[in-house]
Amino acid sequence: MAISKKIARRAVDRNRIKRQVRERFRCQDQQMNDVDIVVLGRQGIAARSQQQLASDISDLFKRLRAS
Repeated sequence: MAISKKIARRAVDRNRIKRQVRERFRCQDQQMNDVDIVVLGRQGIAARSQQQLASDISDLFKRLRAS
């Protein structure tokens, strides 16, 4: 995972994003085939609420499973 200071200024925001990604991956782990995933933060991700962030990450994992 790469969440830089440019994307999320505060360490608490960077860590919150990383925790959400790890948790969503843990929940999806059995459904994922053997894949390596690189997660890069984009502008505006730190402004998302917990629920929005969780929903966005879940949607991305669903799209990954479908392909």
